[in-house]
Amino acid sequence: MTTEKHQQASQRFLAQARRELAAGGLPQASEKAWGAATQMLKAIAEQRGWEHNRHRHYLSITSRLRAETGDGDIRRWFSSASALHENFYEDQMMAEDVADGLDDVAALIDKLRPLLAQA
Repeated sequence: MTTEKHQQASQRFLAQARRELAAGGLPQASEKAWGAATQMLKAIAEQRGWEHNRHRHYLSITSRLRAETGDGDIRRWFSSASALHENFYEDQMMAEDVADGLDDVAALIDKLRPLLAQA
């Protein structure tokens, strides 16, 4: 998949997550938000030649981006995405918690998008 396709998938998944949340589909909203976050990370990693084909690579990518930018929000917001990923399997989060997590994922994507333009 190309950088552009990862970025497009990220936007598509975030929109799907918001629709699922509105419909009450909390597990699906959670997983789509996780997908939105990881697809944006994949776009950046692809552009920079970093590994991104395993789950464990996401923490490495966020660590590298934090070191590059000095911005701790990247890791914090990715932690919200990870909690949403867990919620897909456990379905224990309340709707407002999923909504807050989606807001964190949207903020993460907004923070990462300019990094694509810089590379």
